[in-house]
Amino acid sequence: MAEEDTLALGRAAHARQDWPAAHRCLSGATLASDLVLFAEAAFLVGEDAASVAAWSRAFQLTVDDAPRAVHCAFWLAFGLINKGEFARGGGWADRAQRLVHERDCVEQGHLRYLAGLRSVLQGEVVPAHAAFAQAAKIGERFGSVELTTLARVGEGRCLIYLGDVAEGVALLDEAMTAVTSGEISPLAVGDLYCTVIEGCAELFDVRRAREWTASLSSWCDGQEGLVLYRGQCLVHRAELMRLHGDWPAAAAELALACSRFAPAAGPLTLASACYERGELHRLTGRTADADEAYQEAVLWGRDPQPGLALLRLAQGKTSDALGGIRRALDEASDPLRRCALLPAFVEISLACGDITAARAAADELSGHAVLLASPLLRARASHATGAVLLASDSPTPALAALRPAASTLLELGARHENARVRVHIGLACQALGDHDGATAEWEAARSVFRALAAAPDLGWLDRLSCTDTGLLTGREREVLALVAAGRTNRAIAADLVISEKTVASHVSHILTKLGLPSRAAATAYAYENGLV
Repeated sequence: MAEEDTLALGRAAHARQDWPAAHRCLSGATLASDLVLFAEAAFLVGEDAASVAAWSRAFQLTVDDAPRAVHCAFWLAFGLINKGEFARGGGWADRAQRLVHERDCVEQGHLRYLAGLRSVLQGEVVPAHAAFAQAAKIGERFGSVELTTLARVGEGRCLIYLGDVAEGVALLDEAMTAVTSGEISPLAVGDLYCTVIEGCAELFDVRRAREWTASLSSWCDGQEGLVLYRGQCLVHRAELMRLHGDWPAAAAELALACSRFAPAAGPLTLASACYERGELHRLTGRTADADEAYQEAVLWGRDPQPGLALLRLAQGKTSDALGGIRRALDEASDPLRRCALLPAFVEISLACGDITAARAAADELSGHAVLLASPLLRARASHATGAVLLASDSPTPALAALRPAASTLLELGARHENARVRVHIGLACQALGDHDGATAEWEAARSVFRALAAAPDLGWLDRLSCTDTGLLTGREREVLALVAAGRTNRAIAADLVISEKTVASHVSHILTKLGLPSRAAATAYAYENGLV
């Protein structure tokens, strides 16, 4: 077939959005217009290096035509800055700026957008917001829907960082309607989606993330060979899949992110992928693999908490768990980061017998949940509150907190978290003497844990129903008997000639081993099993 015929087929394939065919047929392009089409197709099938080369060549061929050259430079800088290559990306932006110096044109808006993108990715939120706002105004004035949409997403993310969550989320929603209605070129869609989903993840907004993911998936179905989801996008999708209990699919997404896109991915993407792998390993009981994944995340620059602390707790290393999660929480000033840590801090503090610290953390989490208006966060806060009430021998108010948490998590499709709440509901029922209710809740949770192959949680349930006091050491049996007799920790310490801190540690280990929520439940256990 003649070269011109092949190029014509490539142009036609591009027009009908058959990206593999366009990429194949336009690979020999030499004209600037064809190089642009090839650059777009190469990017959309995941061939980033070929795309960059084509954009560069197209820029050189159009340098005397400022709008066309700036278009090429914009997409070059866009890709490089998103990968964290600020020097190279900034260099292309500067070259483009010289071409339109002092002109009043839509290209100025694209360059303001690049300035905002570079600022926000470097943590400079206030100047980023100003640049995005300027870009949006220029986009509106020149009727550029794509520029306006890109800029509004940037504005929305900045507003969320600056504390105006409602306005920020409204801008994200507005932008995504343009994306899913086909008003945006496929070239920009992937980044817009990834940015919006990242914002939803930071806000614990599972419903919005799920809704936009479904809408975008339908749009993608009409794009032949489209590789929309790259490294960071795949990690965000894996996070959603983990939450919804589709752990094999989450693992597959992470494997793709780490294999296909690892050479081009930035440290943040690799660190996030490693951390997510650690979470999946921890949840399924592969402790060595989890430990390795968390340490790899550290190598790429991500704090491994709260996952590593929860792993240490599962390994029985309570001091290490508490030290790790407390350090991370002390360093976290951002409310969103604290919200990611507080549920684990509550769980670990309760395991260590520090109800006061757990209660304070649960209260803080509840306050953040109200401000952020996140159903998932509210459910986690209610779960934490219910767990604290259980440990405080208050099963009735605990149920009042736990049941709404379970309902919300079920509605959100968070199967694993819902099952863990139901375990605590069962503990509350048991403490109130409703053994049938406890058994029903535990069996419901067990079916989920089995389906997910959540080995640590299955072990937890087994300990709850275990009546074998051989789980306890001789000293722990002594302490349990004295607890059941109504003795305080100070009195037990005096009786056994040990420190009060040691008694507290023994009590914590007893509750953990037997899967009991409180001293009252331990007392009931002791009487039921003839220990007093």
